[in-house]
Amino acid sequence: MTPKIAEFLRVQQPATPCLVLDVDRMEDNYRAITRALPLARVYYAVKANPARPILDRLVKLGSSFDAASFEEIRACLESGAAPSAISYGNTVKKVSAIRAAHAAGVSMFAFDSAEELEKLAENAPGARVYCRIMVANEGADWPLSRKFGTSVESARELMSRAADMGLDPYGLSFHVGSQQTSTASYEAAIGKVGMLFTDLKDAGINVRMVNLGGGFPIRYRDEVPGIDDFGAAIMHAMIACFGNALPEMLIEPGRSVVGNAGLVNAEVVLVSRREKDDPVRWVYLDIGRFGGLAETEGESIKYEIATPHDGTAMGPVALAGPTCDGADILYEKSNYRLPLALKSGDVVQIRSTGAYVTTYASQAFNGFAPLAEHYI
Repeated sequence: MTPKIAEFLRVQQPATPCLVLDVDRMEDNYRAITRALPLARVYYAVKANPARPILDRLVKLGSSFDAASFEEIRACLESGAAPSAISYGNTVKKVSAIRAAHAAGVSMFAFDSAEELEKLAENAPGARVYCRIMVANEGADWPLSRKFGTSVESARELMSRAADMGLDPYGLSFHVGSQQTSTASYEAAIGKVGMLFTDLKDAGINVRMVNLGGGFPIRYRDEVPGIDDFGAAIMHAMIACFGNALPEMLIEPGRSVVGNAGLVNAEVVLVSRREKDDPVRWVYLDIGRFGGLAETEGESIKYEIATPHDGTAMGPVALAGPTCDGADILYEKSNYRLPLALKSGDVVQIRSTGAYVTTYASQAFNGFAPLAEHYI
């Protein structure tokens, strides 16, 4: 909750559910990341929140952008980003999307398979390409390791082939998982990728970039290391691997840029007990997993919830969304406790929901419209 958001809620009293995001707080986060890793170029992960006010501000700040689709590339271009400042970072792309991005001037593409490399060679000739390596995601609340990345051995072969296919074998990348709470995960991944980087250089391949991905965490219910801690660990590992011959460094923060800049204002629809003497109350909100809180799947991301009765007697609760779907449960096992005075009609704030909420929202499941968005 920033002063700007508090004043907006007090004066405007917007209908719920809605996201309210302080763009100035987002800028502060961006600047903190650049101070922690001054040698790295920031490619904002557009998927975290692609809202036009965010992209417009980041363009003014000189950010580059990591796009997951041609639609995200188009949004960046419409906000004034140069094509050279956009990386097409999804390793799974339609041929039509590759062609459209290449025609728009985007020159940097990710891949992690021979088949994708062949598509790039045919449809984005001359492009700079970087290969994503699979690394461990221990310590991440939202792991990304199973769907993306290839082995070091496969990456070595693919990067060796890239130049022969008319592409520029630009670099290597990895991702240690979203909401990564362990600095050691970056150090281990850098060590793994660093050895391959050196082998490729020694083989005469003009590899010159390491993309460190994103994953930097924000505080939800529990404390996490700060961005300065991650910056120090990353630079220590990079220097240990590369000495003074540091490669170009890219990072792709998303959650850490916008996450704590926004909150969701939501209404309590119902507070009930399944049994008369059951100590656990069920609290149903007008937003749930299908309304944008998809990262509560498996109770992975545990949002902080503020109520108008904070400071009064508390009791255990299960939290759920408003839809007629049995999967629309947010938390049953994560020991959430909310005030006993909480009742239907109360408005609560779900904190640090500026990332991965608006774009996860369904369009009309059960007839519910996506949550409104306010950028201030």
